[in-house]
Amino acid sequence: MKRIIFFVAFLFISAASFGQILKPVKWSYASKRINDKEAVLLLKATIEDGWHIYSQTVPKNGPQPTSFSFQASKAYQLNGKVLAAKPIVKHDPTFDMEVGYYKKSVVFQQKVKLTGNSPTVKGTLTYMVCNDKQCLPPEEVAFSIPVN
Repeated sequence: MKRIIFFVAFLFISAASFGQILKPVKWSYASKRINDKEAVLLLKATIEDGWHIYSQTVPKNGPQPTSFSFQASKAYQLNGKVLAAKPIVKHDPTFDMEVGYYKKSVVFQQKVKLTGNSPTVKGTLTYMVCNDKQCLPPEEVAFSIPVN
């Protein structure tokens, strides 16, 4: 119910600020070979001052967590889960719960086992960004990361 009220409020705020496109998060990508058979993918969020994105784990009925989906491929296999630094954990008055989030920047890392030569890892990530006055709707971003 809180989520519904939150998103209805968001729609009214959005209508009031029509014409202003906010993009407070910029994503960049890289890969780093560990050895001939392993690499690590680096997905970095650079977040404008005053804004934050949520961690990968948030309580039920909370904000949209940051999540990753990787396309299946014969050229690589995921090795473990997506890792990130420990988030800041504080009470979020919008959702009335303790949540983990990141400010300024965060690098998410995913290890992969390489089964082919120089694969390109493709997928999508989903995140939600908020400041102390508003939250933007969850956004899905496609990525493509070459492993050289």
